[in-house]
Amino acid sequence: MALFILAVIVFVLADILLRLALRKLKAKKLREEREAALAVSLKLDFSREARTLRRAEVQNPKARILCVDDEAVVLDSFRKILVLDGYSVDTVETGPEALGLIQQHHYDFLFTDLKMPEMSGEDVAKAAKHLRPDIDVIIITGYATVESAVECMKHGAMDYIQKPFTESELLDLVKRFLMRRQDRIEKELKPRVHISHASELTSFPSTEFAIPGGVFISERHCWLTMEEDGSVKVGLDDFAKKLLGRIDDVEFPNLGMNVKAGQPLFSIRHGHRTLPFRAPVSGRVMKVNKLLGDHLDALDVTPYGRNWICVIDADDLDAELKNLKIGKTAVSFYQTEIEQFIESFKEARGGGNGTGGAVPGDSLYMGQLENLADREWNIIVGKFFGR
Repeated sequence: MALFILAVIVFVLADILLRLALRKLKAKKLREEREAALAVSLKLDFSREARTLRRAEVQNPKARILCVDDEAVVLDSFRKILVLDGYSVDTVETGPEALGLIQQHHYDFLFTDLKMPEMSGEDVAKAAKHLRPDIDVIIITGYATVESAVECMKHGAMDYIQKPFTESELLDLVKRFLMRRQDRIEKELKPRVHISHASELTSFPSTEFAIPGGVFISERHCWLTMEEDGSVKVGLDDFAKKLLGRIDDVEFPNLGMNVKAGQPLFSIRHGHRTLPFRAPVSGRVMKVNKLLGDHLDALDVTPYGRNWICVIDADDLDAELKNLKIGKTAVSFYQTEIEQFIESFKEARGGGNGTGGAVPGDSLYMGQLENLADREWNIIVGKFFGR
């Protein structure tokens, strides 16, 4: 038995050592390939695209980066450090060259020096975000003051990096920037709306909007389904849930309460704020879904189906259903709401993207209402949930 156990231990250790050796071999091969790509890039002429362009591309890059700085030594450092770590890097010495390149190529990041003679980094940042809102801009500065950092954010920059920098500092910062970008992209809501079957509710990407077939949607973003006995189930719709993000509590209506269409029915607590939702139809509250109150995380999967909030015995369903949206009409309503929400969000944040450069101004993202100031919150929820 002891020999068997010893043999197993030896086998496991041998397997671990083999895996480590293969990993080191793979890392060594990758580095050699990147060193070769870096060496070749120094010999190639890309002046037809941009006079000072130097390009170093690697296979399956972690990200594509464009760097502009009037100091050649800074650009050399960027290429060497980042290419060897698995990034594809283009470098130029002037702002106009950088702007020309971002109109021709797809970059994840633009690093731009703050102080340049021909065109300042602030102007490059503003123009780049106008041309390509999806690109993340990082300011390179030797004048890293609070004021300059704030200005960078105003012009859509994600962050800034101070020079001179060490190799480890640059790698750590770029890794952090990449994680922030990936997190933002995962949270962004694509303005797509699906009509789905109940069985498909959990199969759509969380970054898209869904409306189950047969579900009615109110202008105040409640959903409604009809039961066989003539009662209706009511809940919070997908538009509201995704833009609200985290929900801390649900204040259910009282059993037996009579409510008119358009009157407050239930409330959602979101941090220190409470948002009332209005009844889509008139009637008496017959049931409330207390199970949902104990498992609010179920709403993160879908706000529809079993995650209803209350059941209403409707008084005038035939007349009031005409005011609700279903099928293609609901999809069209969502699409209009999405467009108007984006514009209203930008206006509430003073015309900018209001996110410190983290999210383009024409994007939606999960929990977009979470970080709004009270004044901005009141403007948005009043327009989309309180009308």
